[in-house]
Amino acid sequence: MRKKIIAGNWKMNKTPSETVALINELKPLVANDEVDVVFCVPAISLTKAIETAEGSNISIGAENMYFEESGAYTGEIAPNMLTDIGVKYVIIGHSERREYFAETDETVNKKVLKAFEHGITPIICCGESLTQREQGITIDWIRQQIKIAFLNVTSKQAKTAVIAYEPIWAIGTGKVATSAQAQEVCHAIRDCIAEIYDEATAEAIRIQYGGSVSAESAPELFAQPDIDGGLVGGASLKPDFGRIVNYNK
Repeated sequence: MRKKIIAGNWKMNKTPSETVALINELKPLVANDEVDVVFCVPAISLTKAIETAEGSNISIGAENMYFEESGAYTGEIAPNMLTDIGVKYVIIGHSERREYFAETDETVNKKVLKAFEHGITPIICCGESLTQREQGITIDWIRQQIKIAFLNVTSKQAKTAVIAYEPIWAIGTGKVATSAQAQEVCHAIRDCIAEIYDEATAEAIRIQYGGSVSAESAPELFAQPDIDGGLVGGASLKPDFGRIVNYNK
């Protein structure tokens, strides 16, 4: 039985002091040992987040990471910088990174490999635009993203990865894929992993749904057989995130 994983993607929100305040507010609200809870916060707030979350059920993740160990890459963050302060997860290939910062399937793959090399669990994002959905190429598009992201990743590594399916048309729009639409794509992702590796790997990997997840939509979405939690944006910055984490209570 796969343990649900519910992660908050804070995006470019909250100063370090605001991060401390929000985590202290959310700590009692997200207490649920039946799910893994992750807060992915801006780089400048990572140290404060880890200190504040200590002793709770909250793990801290980064929102991005570069694929080199060190060097002349002004503004980038190396994987050992994250592990040195205790970061456990990193979001890789979010649609906003792809759209605004020219990330490609190939750079996503490089980051995934580097994350595994350093023992950081990657939350690997995939998703289609509204045009791609309307043209009926959603599954083909997602399969391409997954196959390239997992190039040269071992089965042992893949079993520990997290995949976040986020239809781009549902991010921050208030539109949510129906549970049937989300399940269809998440099932296709699991089938793709089975093709790349085997059924055991496909059964082990956790697949999240993301895209305007709310306390109201979470129970039905997370009840789907191939949806193992959520990557939550705006709602993760509010007390309501506690209701999403405790969807099963």
